[in-house]
Amino acid sequence: MHDIWNPWHGCVRVSEGCAHCYMFTMDAARGLDGGVVRRNKTTFDYPLQRTRDGAYKVRSGELIRICMNSDFLIEQADSWRDEVWGIIHARPDVRFFILTKRPERFAECLPPDWGDGWDNVMLNVTCENQRRADERIPILLATPAKHKGIMCAPFIGPVSVGRYFGAPSHGAGLEQVICGGENYEGSRACDFLWVQALSAECREHNVTFSFIETGSNFVVDGRTYRIPKRLQAEQAYKSGAGYEGKPIEWRLTDPLGLPLTDDDLYVPRFRKKCRSCGGRLTCNGCSNCGGCGEPAELLRTWEELVAETGGA
Repeated sequence: MHDIWNPWHGCVRVSEGCAHCYMFTMDAARGLDGGVVRRNKTTFDYPLQRTRDGAYKVRSGELIRICMNSDFLIEQADSWRDEVWGIIHARPDVRFFILTKRPERFAECLPPDWGDGWDNVMLNVTCENQRRADERIPILLATPAKHKGIMCAPFIGPVSVGRYFGAPSHGAGLEQVICGGENYEGSRACDFLWVQALSAECREHNVTFSFIETGSNFVVDGRTYRIPKRLQAEQAYKSGAGYEGKPIEWRLTDPLGLPLTDDDLYVPRFRKKCRSCGGRLTCNGCSNCGGCGEPAELLRTWEELVAETGGA
């Protein structure tokens, strides 16, 4: 995926959601120890890397998710984090998505010039069950930031967050909720009733709810369905749980601080199969890697895709 930036790799388990982490499973399959946190030499400065013609590989307006194979606030990366903050600061034209299970470390790990937050950064916490939601969301709301969200993945227990919408917050309130079931070794069940309840809360408050995948064990009406990874995003979309709420207003600028217009920004493009993907609401678009075998000329903006296929 072209929207992932992993400046370091490896993690240490801290809560229930970590028990069957996909990163540890995938590392073990390659003979690696996922518990060793190591700096990624080739991708550490990914947002600053350029193509042969001198353009940035990451284009203005793109959404980049940081540390999807680790935790942005993990202690073992303390000596590298300031450099990463510097890279983020150097690209005020790019949107950065930071996710953590360690929000208690925000106070000591935010950069000195953070102030009320940077316009191009969204802070997110993992809420795999109600215990962790009630533990982490209040810390997130008390942390200064221009954008905030939560990710209920792996979704291993019912979560209610309605009382946190509109609650006092230092800066932005919760702007989006992402939800997904668990995969790989030992995956636990995700009950569709939990998904529906969380979706209803988001709809009530006009907050985007992105149900990205069902997980391997998806429970519907008390019956458990084993769903292959390749079908999970489509099944999540077909469930009808996803909801596009109030747009998030990002203020992106060039390095001099001048505002960028829509004409200056990357426009995500999609393939026909993206029309039935649960993750589309929070997706950076197709990277056109060629892995699916479809030609580049089939890429469309979302508006073009909807027009061609007769509806969203």
